[in-house]
Amino acid sequence: MRRFRFLALTPLLALGLAGCVVGPDFHRPAAPATTAYLPPSEAQAAATPAGGPVAISGDAPLRWWAAYGSPALDALVDRAIANNRSLAASNATLARSRAELAAVRGSALPQVDVNARVEHQEVNLAGFGFRPVSLPGLSSNPNFDLYTVGGGVSYDLDLFGGRRRRIEQAGAEAEAQLRQTQAAHLAIAGQVVIQTITVAAIRSQIAAAEALILEDQHNVELIDQRRRGGEGTVVQVLNARSQLVADQALLPPLHQSLSEAQHLLATLVGVAPAAFEAPDLDLDVLRLPANIPVSLPSAFVRRRPDILQAEANLHAATAAIGVATARLYPDITLGASLSQAAPTGGNVFKDAFRGYDVFAGLTAPVFHGGTLKAQRKAAIEDARAADALYQDTVLSAFGQVADLLQALAHDQQTVEAQSQALTVTASSLDLSRRSFAAGNSGVLEILDAERIHQRSLSGLVDARTRQYLDSARLFVATAGGWTGTPGD
Repeated sequence: MRRFRFLALTPLLALGLAGCVVGPDFHRPAAPATTAYLPPSEAQAAATPAGGPVAISGDAPLRWWAAYGSPALDALVDRAIANNRSLAASNATLARSRAELAAVRGSALPQVDVNARVEHQEVNLAGFGFRPVSLPGLSSNPNFDLYTVGGGVSYDLDLFGGRRRRIEQAGAEAEAQLRQTQAAHLAIAGQVVIQTITVAAIRSQIAAAEALILEDQHNVELIDQRRRGGEGTVVQVLNARSQLVADQALLPPLHQSLSEAQHLLATLVGVAPAAFEAPDLDLDVLRLPANIPVSLPSAFVRRRPDILQAEANLHAATAAIGVATARLYPDITLGASLSQAAPTGGNVFKDAFRGYDVFAGLTAPVFHGGTLKAQRKAAIEDARAADALYQDTVLSAFGQVADLLQALAHDQQTVEAQSQALTVTASSLDLSRRSFAAGNSGVLEILDAERIHQRSLSGLVDARTRQYLDSARLFVATAGGWTGTPGD
């Protein structure tokens, strides 16, 4: 009777312990106490009107690239999100992680299986020590058919929450993959925008070089006219032509750079270069965003995908401690099975051929050579590493935003300085040509003025390019468009 009472009380005791979950509970890291990305002196400089289009508040729109005012750019980003191969791989990996989570959750439910079997057996009596006998109608090795159907159910009580911690871990891993996929989408959108700006910048450089070549041709014609009028020399004409040829040599490398940039853009949008027609864009067609909303640090860490991925990894590592800890404790499995076995198919479902069992099984670790404790210690160290990586990800992200805020401030100052320089050099070049036409200066003064003007023009294109590129990088760095909500 005591044995039966113990068996009856065992499931009740197990159910009472089933609410126990070992291991540390995960607590989301606190938001940073800092309210700024830059030291006060640098922040004040970046916030001045010359500091660039930055607003330290608010959230960027989901389709942040529309701020550049180019439908062609919008279409390229949409194509990339729909067709980029690396994004397709990331999406498939996300779907796999969600399927794995569903599989782990399914293990928490009772496991039910059914079986059916038909067999023909011959019994070797001699193998059991019986001597063969020869009797009419009796075979020394009888054979028979056996039809069996049945099923069983088992359920792990999960006394100390190891399976629940594993579900928690799998959920955190699926969220980490979600955040990685979001980061991939954000990165691809940023790469398309940056590459489109690069293409536009190279086209602007080509336009500047072609304008310079036209000026060179004008100089050659002007100097040659003076030579024919007896006021110039052949040497002056040759000098002007040599400058023309030198500037014409600038175009092939620029066209090569343009082709490479367009080919990379084709790869980003998921098509072969031969099937891609790059849009005709230059910097003048694009619009510099009026402002780039930058959220406060406390909100920033709740929306940037790579930070959220690091947080999910920390959550998974914390849950893994509970998984490893639960292995140190006993576990109980409850189950039952039912079988019907008969020598003929017509009798297989009759009560006379029924058999069943109900069981409760206990498994407890006794000696594993320190393996289980070592696995728990390893899980604890993994969690410490994940915490350090999370903190490093946050600091790196803050540093990236700080760099770009300063870069935009300096970019604006550089653009203004280059614009002023271009105005001055254009006036100087015009005066040099007038002076040469009046016979008050030589051809070298024109060529020198042209060189200075060309450098100013190139410098302005470069400064504007950096300004556009840094604005796109800031959109990406501040996780433009992402809200940090699971399932986005």
